[in-house]
Parts: sequence; C-alpha cells; structure tokens
Amino acid sequence: MSLLKKESILNSLERGIRLDGRKNIDYRPLSITLNYAKKAEGSALVKLGDTMVLAGVKLEEEEPFPDTPNQGNLIVNVELLPLAYETFEPGPPDENAIELARVVDRSLRDSKAVDLSRLVIAPGKKVWTAWVDVYVLDYGGNVLDACTLAAVAALYNTKLPKVEIEGENIKILKEEKTDITPINYPVATVTVAKIGKFLVVDPNLDEESIADVKISFSYTPDGRIVGMQKSNFGSLSLQEVDNAESLARAASQKLFEELKKQIIM
Repeated sequence: MSLLKKESILNSLERGIRLDGRKNIDYRPLSITLNYAKKAEGSALVKLGDTMVLAGVKLEEEEPFPDTPNQGNLIVNVELLPLAYETFEPGPPDENAIELARVVDRSLRDSKAVDLSRLVIAPGKKVWTAWVDVYVLDYGGNVLDACTLAAVAALYNTKLPKVEIEGENIKILKEEKTDITPINYPVATVTVAKIGKFLVVDPNLDEESIADVKISFSYTPDGRIVGMQKSNFGSLSLQEVDNAESLARAASQKLFEELKKQIIM
C-alpha cells in the first residue's frame, strides 16, 4: 500500500471515522443466501463487504468412534481459492487455510453449538459425519468472521434425513428430511485489528494490510467467549486486549441480531 493511502486511513481514524464511512465498531454490509449449493445437505453464501464465502454441508454415514458411541462427527475444511486473491495458489490447503479451519472448528465444537448427539443414527452402530466445507471466493479482508458466519448459516440450513429402524435393520430415507438441524445456537467470531493506536472491528483489505495485529473472539449469544485467536506479528497490551474484547462483545450482539433477521432459527 502507498504511504499516502496509509496516512489517509490513519488520519481518518484520528477523526473517529473510517475511510469507508464506518465507525470503529461497525461491520460492513452483510448478506446471507441460504441453500445456495443445491446438491449439499445445507449451504450458505455469505457476503461481508467485498469478502465472499460459500459453505456447504455434506453428511456421510459412518461407524462411531469406540470412545464416543453416542456422538457423530464434525469436520471443518477451508479452502482459499486462487480466484479469491492474487497471492492464493492452487493445491492442498496452506497453513492459512488450515488455521482458519481450526479456529472455525474450535468455535463450533468448544461452544457445544453443534450437538453431536443429533448426528447419531443408531447408538454404537451408525452416525453421521458432518463435513463443513468452506470456500473463500473473494477476499476483501476479515475472512475469518465470514467463514464462521457461513459455516453457522450452512449448518442451520441442514436438515437431517429421516431414519427408520426395525430391529437390526437401519433404513435411511435421504429424500425425506426431518426438521432437525445439527446446531443448537449460533456462534459469532469478531475480529478486531490494531492500526497504530486505534482498534477497529471487521477490517477491510486496506485496513488489514497496515494492521499491526489482529485478535479474534468467538461468542455464543449469551456472551460466553468460546475462542480466541491472535494473528500478525504485532503485540497488544493487557489494556488493549481488554478494550478489543469490549469492542468485539458489543459488535457480536449486532451480528447475532443480523443473523436472526437473515436465518430462521
């Protein structure tokens, strides 16, 4: 980024407004389109400003793990497609994609938002593995928050198939859906960037490029912190972490309100 652009961003923050007109706590416009991928069990296309992410859920029948006979499985994958940004390369997921997948997975798992017991077909015999595949289609900054939103929305869009059990016979009626989803409640991840002495929520691509450090917090609707992640090489004082968390907590409530508007929960 040019020095002039960087100075423009900092000067704008000094005046209490960002270059795109947002306040420090504001997200970019958010839109969620459910059932975008028709062949998936559930899917959602999320647009967060210039960032666009598609998540799809596929269900596979498997035997449960011996130590968790009454639980299904959740597996999250993230791919940074080459078409999304000039530095993204084809091939296996790189360390950035793996890190994104781990953070999204941890937020869904540690929060107990995904009810693994709902993925049981027959206890001790057969369960569902829910594959949540997230594809970054256009990178415009703050891809982590968009990936979490897309995964949550796709899981809400997923309806488990009807199952008939007679003795030892298990019949799965894939064309007949129940009203049961794998998810209990939403999770929201809020990323805060430190730019100079300023903290901003949902950094866009220009803001990310000059950020000293980013810190992300994942919340449940009742305000529990269920995940934290720091990125970039800069540092934060304890006071800055506290300020960032307060900013993120307030922003998370706005995200949950937006989710209620766009997803039937």
